[in-house]
Amino acid sequence: MRRKPIGEILREKFFLTPEQLEEGLKIQKEKGGRIGEILVRLKFVKMDQVLESLAVQMSIPFLPEIHISDIDPALAVRIPLGFAKKNGLLPLKSEGGKVWVATSNPLNVTTLDDIRLLLQSPIQVAVAPGKTILDRINEVYDRPSDTAEQVVEDLSGERLDLVASSLEEPVDLLEATDEAPIIRLVNSLLFQGVKDRASDIHVEPFERDLLIRFRIDGVLYNILSPPKHAQASIVSRIKIMAGMNIAEKRLPQDGRIGVRIAGKEVDIRVSAIPTAHGERVVMRLLDKSNLLLNLGEIGLSSSDLGLLEQIIQLTHGILLVTGPTGSGKTTTLYAALSKINSPDKNIITVEDPIEYQLKGIGQMQVNSKIQLTFASGLRSILRQDPDVIMVGEIRDSETAEIAIHASLTGHLVFSTLHTNDSSGAITRLIDMGIEPFLVSSSVVAIIAQRLVRIICFHCRQPYLPSEEEKQKLGILTGDSKKNIYRAVGCEKCMNTGYHGRIGIYEIMRLDDEIRNLVLSCTDSSTIKQRAIQKGMRTLREDGARKVLEGLTTTEEVLRVTQQEIR
Repeated sequence: MRRKPIGEILREKFFLTPEQLEEGLKIQKEKGGRIGEILVRLKFVKMDQVLESLAVQMSIPFLPEIHISDIDPALAVRIPLGFAKKNGLLPLKSEGGKVWVATSNPLNVTTLDDIRLLLQSPIQVAVAPGKTILDRINEVYDRPSDTAEQVVEDLSGERLDLVASSLEEPVDLLEATDEAPIIRLVNSLLFQGVKDRASDIHVEPFERDLLIRFRIDGVLYNILSPPKHAQASIVSRIKIMAGMNIAEKRLPQDGRIGVRIAGKEVDIRVSAIPTAHGERVVMRLLDKSNLLLNLGEIGLSSSDLGLLEQIIQLTHGILLVTGPTGSGKTTTLYAALSKINSPDKNIITVEDPIEYQLKGIGQMQVNSKIQLTFASGLRSILRQDPDVIMVGEIRDSETAEIAIHASLTGHLVFSTLHTNDSSGAITRLIDMGIEPFLVSSSVVAIIAQRLVRIICFHCRQPYLPSEEEKQKLGILTGDSKKNIYRAVGCEKCMNTGYHGRIGIYEIMRLDDEIRNLVLSCTDSSTIKQRAIQKGMRTLREDGARKVLEGLTTTEEVLRVTQQEIR
């Protein structure tokens, strides 16, 4: 029986026009190739539609989704991870004497023959989208038998001093075949950290104990307590991976690890410092596959979003973002840069370090070893004819002076500063030795921000707030009978009651009146009070708004804005 051509199936099922099919066939005649791939390149159809049509043509099932419960792990692990990923296939289950195999390329007969040999069984082929298969591969090869806790149980019987430093890192930690317990333990920690959305992994030595903690959504959790005698080997293994000097244990060191974990590219910044009980290591995990947020997704209210969009369209001036370490300042600046990034603008940044690659933007990394500082980098940038400059952080008076002069000579400058609130940034600059008239004439706006944890929507419980709670949050009378939510904890949020974080903001625009207060060296609290009278919403007020919207809890807002409590 004659098989129906793919093009004909696509016309019937997915409304491919005769003209589009004709164009695809013309290219196929001239250059060769498969008609389905050509039509996808021309953006006439999607790859999933081609795969579904191929399944119809070959009379085999098409699986748009594969659930983890449909997969027999014992079958899956018989296929090497690298082979499964490279060829886009995954064994699912045994049925009727055959093994069901999902593939994104049913025409690859050679590979299907190989999998028959590996499984030593007849196979029944089903077609599935490549991304669906890859996602399930990463899930099923999670290696539940090699969790960090279980690896620790085996440590007492191993020779921990024999950690091989010459081993090459695997392309993906899930493909690691080396069974040395320390290597397995560190790999498991990194994998579990990424899986649990940890931003940092802490390895902390004490007199008789070794503690490993994850920072998840800004809060530290105890994860593991390996044997104390494994401490030196664990630290050495991390330092080897990070390219650090394992013989030097008396001085602080920094390093970097680039790995793939479960298909994700993860950049890990490693810091080691000497303490009384051994070296303390902190690993900062940056998931490169995470998409950058845009300005509308970081938690700004509609009025604040409109104000910020106006500010970042200015041609000159300084926009400062303030807050403690880990409060999302860089994310806000990246979102602002992405918003104004266009072919007619020359945007250059100097950062320490570069956390995310931004397409179309020149990014320079500070390097203290060769005296490339924020100040020297900023001087060089000014010779590159920039329209917009981002300085990762204003740490000293030299950087502040260059940034201010850059803004006064027609450049828009974005930067960060470590202060508690927006008005405190003005005092900080003046304390650095910057003249008040330079501050007032260059700074156009200051954003103070914090990150609060988002309450888990699966287990949150509504309740009416008490009078004391309303007073602390500053909830208005009109909202007094509105339910707010408390965190409870469930499997979805690892029993924390929270999942993810969102920003709370305080945006102070420097108008003529505020500038005059700066010029007259008015203290920061007076400047803040005047800005509030002119309509500025404080951090706690923005947090209260998010509590009323059911996004977070009173405890979270008070935790991150505690310096405001009188």
